[in-house]
Amino acid sequence: MRLFAAVLPPDNAIAELAAAVRPLYDDRLRWTAEAGWHFTLAFMGEVRDEVLPDLHARLARAAARTAPFALRLHGAGHFGDRALWTGVAGDLDTMRLLAERADAAARRAGVPMEQHRRYTPHLTLARSRDGADLRPYLEGLGSYEGTSWQVTELSLVRSNLPVSGVPGEQPRYETVGAWPLEG
Repeated sequence: MRLFAAVLPPDNAIAELAAAVRPLYDDRLRWTAEAGWHFTLAFMGEVRDEVLPDLHARLARAAARTAPFALRLHGAGHFGDRALWTGVAGDLDTMRLLAERADAAARRAGVPMEQHRRYTPHLTLARSRDGADLRPYLEGLGSYEGTSWQVTELSLVRSNLPVSGVPGEQPRYETVGAWPLEG
């Protein structure tokens, strides 16, 4: 199954962001579904079933060693002219530490991971098929400041890729494991 470790913002944070983003919706970008908004900590790709028990145990240990921490959705950014995202403010050091621990847990469980890079927390809002001028969206969200919340768990999420071939269909996400932060 296709998996990633994530921080899932609470419903109230999603609702606040959705209210700020909705006025910007247009057909120049392919907007991600609000139900799928998340912060990927470690993307694992296809994970073999026999690895799952060890992966779950290692992610549980990573969560147990990490203290809960405060975050808030914050501002906007982009990757080139193809992806629009909102960022996060708060205890970024702990978030990065949790991302490193999730990545290490996957590696030690035998999941082949991509080359390690510095973690850049972002929540993808939209993508452009052909490249777009993202300045109007960046200006519309640049001063966005969401309400702070406590991150209290590490989630393991399954990504179910579209199979219907219907244009615009998006992946469906299913939480398959969650562990409390206890550190």
